[in-house]
Amino acid sequence: MSDSAPRGGQQVVPRPTVWNRLMSPPWNVDAEAITSTQRIAEVVDIEGLPIQPAFDGARHAAVLVALATGSRGVEVLLTRRSQQLRQHKGEISFPGGRMDPGETATQTALREAHEEVGLDPSLVTIVGELSHVNTVVSMSYIIPKVGLLDAPVPLAPQTMEADKVMWVPLAELTATGTYHGELWGSSPTDRLLHFFELADETVWGATGRMLVDLLVRLYSPSV
Repeated sequence: MSDSAPRGGQQVVPRPTVWNRLMSPPWNVDAEAITSTQRIAEVVDIEGLPIQPAFDGARHAAVLVALATGSRGVEVLLTRRSQQLRQHKGEISFPGGRMDPGETATQTALREAHEEVGLDPSLVTIVGELSHVNTVVSMSYIIPKVGLLDAPVPLAPQTMEADKVMWVPLAELTATGTYHGELWGSSPTDRLLHFFELADETVWGATGRMLVDLLVRLYSPSV
């Protein structure tokens, strides 16, 4: 990547005609850096929150928010969806997918992570979950399961669903200039979206919402 290349990579975001940029992150920017996953286990919700989709016919899904302490502090596992997919191509996401009949959200999250990036389920300790997420475009109801590893492990795409796997430090997500919010549409029906512009990728959408949920819990003194 050249020095002149813009942050955020080449991803095209389908912004509406009317939108406004917000710069201030919703967490405490002066909070102490998170260098251990112990704090994460303290702030996530207990497992088994009520299943409450916002609309009828929602397809239940689960993702794995995997975190580990590495040389760069606590890091989170992210993937880039393949350009060959019909929906959300090229977007950054957590490993995850639809829940099979009879599966729990934990079973789905661990199975999908193993199938997509080769993560051994035995290395992951599930400690809770983040707030559940409804998505309008894909009509999904997503349960984010939070799992801890002793250390980041080498992983690679195992199927056509993802073409990149990365461990991203939380310190990079909270660094000055990485985050911004956007209000899409006009009041009173506008909605807030979250963006993380990394050196070569943009994280937004449902993944951005879940990352903000995690970071607010970790870096807000009221939690």
